Amino acid sequence: MAEEVFVELGMIIFISVILAAIMRILRQPLIIGYILTGVLVSPYVLNIVHYTDTIATFAHMGVALLLFMVGLNLRPTVIREVGKVSIIVGLGQVIFTALIGFMICIALGFSQIDAIYISFALTFSSTIIIMKLISDKGEVDALYSKIAIGLLIVQDLIAIVMLILITYFTTSISFTHISVDTIIQAIGTLLLVVVMGIILPHITTAMAKSQELLLMFSVAWCLLLASLFYMLGLSIEIGALLAGVSLSVSPYRQEISSKMRLLRDFFLVLFFVLLGTQMAFGGVWENIVPIALLSLFVLIGNPLIVLVLMGLLGYTRRTSFLVGLTVAQISEFSFILISLGIKAGHLTGNTLSIVTVVGLITIAGSSYFILYSNKIYAYLSNYLKIFERQGRKVDEFARMRAKDYDTILFGYNRIGYDIVAELKKLHINFVVVDYNPQVIAESERAGLNCVYGDASDGELLDDLKISEKRMVISTIPDHDMNMLLLHRIRDKNAGSVVIAVAHRIDDALELYREGATYVLMPHFIGGHYTSLMIEKFGFDNRRYLKERSTHIRRLLEKKRIGHEHPVHERH
Repeated sequence: MAEEVFVELGMIIFISVILAAIMRILRQPLIIGYILTGVLVSPYVLNIVHYTDTIATFAHMGVALLLFMVGLNLRPTVIREVGKVSIIVGLGQVIFTALIGFMICIALGFSQIDAIYISFALTFSSTIIIMKLISDKGEVDALYSKIAIGLLIVQDLIAIVMLILITYFTTSISFTHISVDTIIQAIGTLLLVVVMGIILPHITTAMAKSQELLLMFSVAWCLLLASLFYMLGLSIEIGALLAGVSLSVSPYRQEISSKMRLLRDFFLVLFFVLLGTQMAFGGVWENIVPIALLSLFVLIGNPLIVLVLMGLLGYTRRTSFLVGLTVAQISEFSFILISLGIKAGHLTGNTLSIVTVVGLITIAGSSYFILYSNKIYAYLSNYLKIFERQGRKVDEFARMRAKDYDTILFGYNRIGYDIVAELKKLHINFVVVDYNPQVIAESERAGLNCVYGDASDGELLDDLKISEKRMVISTIPDHDMNMLLLHRIRDKNAGSVVIAVAHRIDDALELYREGATYVLMPHFIGGHYTSLMIEKFGFDNRRYLKERSTHIRRLLEKKRIGHEHPVHERH
């Protein structure tokens, strides 16, 4: 059997690589390729998968590792910052989506029991898919990401309660007995996590003397706490998340995260493959109208509900819009909910087919929404003003104290630190722009002139008067965003110094073709070298252009010999 499982996994991974490569060539989300792999190897097509229990075990490990890494970014200060809005919006979204979804289902001719199940299935969004997409974009630290994580956790907790209730109504087990035991066990486990959160930073300091030991300890702690939660009748996912939260105050959390990333990605692929194998497509054409309408409701209606709720709470339309896009799909909990309904005799297989196809459509659609959210927002920004309250917004953390600055630095990260030090040394007036509220707070305490905001926000760029500045430096790793900044500047100002970051030689060459003065490639040229150039050249564009010509020749030579710049997932 072991050899047969090995062969089966090998075939699945091989097919997933082929489909993922096709998705990459087509510039589509890789998740779509993984889910299509599941559909392809399912009994409906190639019928390769026979040992689903083994694959499910690996898939659970991938989910646990993903949520563990999400927890590493949920420090107590972050929870305090976004906890209230996440709870209010999370509860509000579930309530309004369920009510509107129920009315749509009744209008489509579904029975009341079918309408109840389907409407609640539409309320839950996939934490795993959203976190993977946000991680791929390198925006885990953005404010909207933190609110979305909290909102998704609220949804998951509601889903777990609903699944327990359905299980209770279909069995003879005492619900009171389950509830009391579960509450006592949950409180005890949470107290354990709090205590371990105090002790763990000291343990990781000792473990960090060996890189291998630090990795093994982190994996062990994640799986141990997730397993403990499972044995107590609670959620594996919540256990893994809390394991990450308990390590979030460790000075080695970034190192732990980077080391576990590849391990997580391998196991997570199997989760998406498993999701694809579980999709049912019977009776699709007979239900094409309900499928289309319900899909549109999830893709458009759910984001609109979040937009309204967050607007009422005083957030900017940008933050509200980005959070709204994260609920534009249904979750694995939705499939489980419908499956339990069928097992209980409340539903038929026809309902599962409808929800399955709605799931595939909305997962694919929301993947595009999230990956291209900045471009979508730039197009829709003016139309979203109706969702924004007048006056100062909750997420306007800082404003410029002065307007007479010559230089804008986008992204106060590791590269930005060296550049800021040089700008201060040369007494150049500059402003730092970043989308991480914590970075802005730290920058303000350090006495820096700073603005909270995203470089793709057209209104922010207008407010900064970006095209009038003598120097603009972007340490943002997103290529599309750097292209947007470059076009915005070069359309009106051909003489300013524009320095950007690229992670691939082809991206660097494209930035040069579009008019970048100089392109940083962190594995070849970092912030320190850039700071030296600024010290040496100042605002003299001609001297930068001479250095640029030399750099382009070197990049072309590296490309010719195949020395491509290493590309890593960005966090």
